[in-house]
Amino acid sequence: MDDPSLDGWLPERPVKRVPRTIAFLDLCGFTAYTERHGDEAAYDVVTGFRAAVRRVSAERGIRIAKWLGDGVMLVGVEAEDLVEAVVDVELIVDLAGSELPIRAGIARGDVMVVDGDDIIGRPAILAARLCDLAAEHQVLAEEGTIEPIMANVGLEALGEVDVRSFVAPVRVVRLVAPGGHARRTGGS
Repeated sequence: MDDPSLDGWLPERPVKRVPRTIAFLDLCGFTAYTERHGDEAAYDVVTGFRAAVRRVSAERGIRIAKWLGDGVMLVGVEAEDLVEAVVDVELIVDLAGSELPIRAGIARGDVMVVDGDDIIGRPAILAARLCDLAAEHQVLAEEGTIEPIMANVGLEALGEVDVRSFVAPVRVVRLVAPGGHARRTGGS
């Protein structure tokens, strides 16, 4: 919506799109955990998760776009840095002995930046939907978002997946930590 008090002051500009990699990370089973163990225990789990995200994001140059209760939206300029950050966060959460594992979705493409800090566009929607589809310890991404050599991860093709709100199926891969921490593989 335009601000009428600015009429004549701001030139018309086309919508600018910039390439970004987006990730959504979520603590699995948080609501049920809160019901079983209470608010204080849930608070401890969330603050531990957030500490891991803050630490890794700062080290990798990743922006925390927004906190989503028991989840987070991350934005990176370089896909490799963001992918490695997601893998690192999951490892830290696991090694810290968190009772709740994480799941994540990652997508890359051109996005629009609104008001200087809000990211909208297909990659943001897709990353959120892939996170919703992921199981415990799984990181899902659109095929082509990640090259295995760039992020020291393996990829397992899952084929075409129906993703809520998308007209056509999306080709999805699962990140697999080669020879890494057993819980990071996303397997059963």
